[in-house]
Parts: sequence; structure tokens; C-alpha cells
Amino acid sequence: METRRRGPWPDDQPLKSLRGRGAGRALRAIVDFRPPYGVRELAGRANVSPATLARVIDLLAREALLTRDTRGRVNDVDWDGCLRRWSKDYEFATSNQTTAFLARRGLSDLTTKLATVKWRYALTGSLAAQSFSPIAPAQLGTLYVDDIESAVRQLDLREVDSGVNVLVAEPFDPVVYERTTKRDGLTLAAPTQIAADLLTGSGRMPSEGEELLAWMKGNERPWRT
Repeated sequence: METRRRGPWPDDQPLKSLRGRGAGRALRAIVDFRPPYGVRELAGRANVSPATLARVIDLLAREALLTRDTRGRVNDVDWDGCLRRWSKDYEFATSNQTTAFLARRGLSDLTTKLATVKWRYALTGSLAAQSFSPIAPAQLGTLYVDDIESAVRQLDLREVDSGVNVLVAEPFDPVVYERTTKRDGLTLAAPTQIAADLLTGSGRMPSEGEELLAWMKGNERPWRT
């Protein structure tokens, strides 16, 4: 059993939730980067607050999702378990500002347009997961953008109450744009972000998240820094 050490950023109230932008950014760093690493080292690499990172690491250590050596450096991470733990507090639909739309010419037209845009975005959800672990054809395109109104105008999307095939989100934190992948001209969110978004989605999304996690376990080197 690990002996708990008092970290360099003490806090009388240990972190109990991974809700919020700081915790989400820290969690993403912990799972995206391959250990071993120290708090200051990882904070510098991932632009994370050292204090927040230390508290998230402490929470995950208490729940046996990572281990630290005698100097406090993280030496092993159960990244699958960490993502599942994050999904208890993070939820795509409520953690981000989202709006539903219809791409009248379908998702293929959406991806064609996305391949030509000059502004920042990251594709996530079912459509993005297909690039890593193809399963049933995606029925919903989900993307992060900085400005929903501008993106909708340029992508020719129509806001609707039914027949939705696109979800556009302004993200909880710019970390969704970090460690992205470029495939077939599309900018895809990191597999860790896509997996979390799917696990907290509706319908068949959680099962698609499980499929992506299975792919990630068999292909860790390509996605983990």
C-alpha cells in the first residue's frame, strides 16, 4: 500500500470531485502523458496549475488509480480507470455549452466543409471515434469550436428541435484543442477526450466509448505522449 505523502501544495480540504475546468485539464495531462513524471515537470509540459495538478493526483492516488514513488513522482497510471473516474463528474452535455443542429446534406458534407476551414476546432464523439475504431456508421457529428455562431454560419447548419445530426460545443477548457490528431484532413480531439465525451453521452455513445477504449489499450503508443 502506498504511503501518503504531504505534497508541496497543502490543502486542508482534499479534492473530492473532478468537476470543473482545472480538474479536467489536470486529468487530461495525467492520462495523456506517459509516466514517470513529477508535479512540476508535468505542469510545465501541459500548462496546468501545479496546485490543481497536485490535488488531482492526490485524489487519484487515494482511489488507487495511480501510484507514486517515495519522492512523490507518479510512476504508474491506470489511465482507463482515470477516464472512467472523470466521467462520474464530467459530462459532455452539461460541462460544455452545446447547441443542436441539422447538417441538411449529411455528415459527409459536414466533414468536407471542416477539411477546408481555417479556424480552430476539434471533432469529437462518434464521428471522430470512427477514425480510430470503426464500428457502425456515425449518426451524429460533434465538434468543439470557439464561436458557435460563426461556425454554424460557415458550416451552413440549421438549429432544430428534431432531426439533429450535429452538436456544436464551446468547450469547458481549451485543453480540448490540445494533443489533437489530423486524419483525412480533419482535426480530431485526443482519444482521451473523445472517450470521455462518448462515455458520458446518450444512446449508443457509451458503447462506442467502450470500443474506443479497447482500441486505445491495444494502440497506446500512437496516442500517449
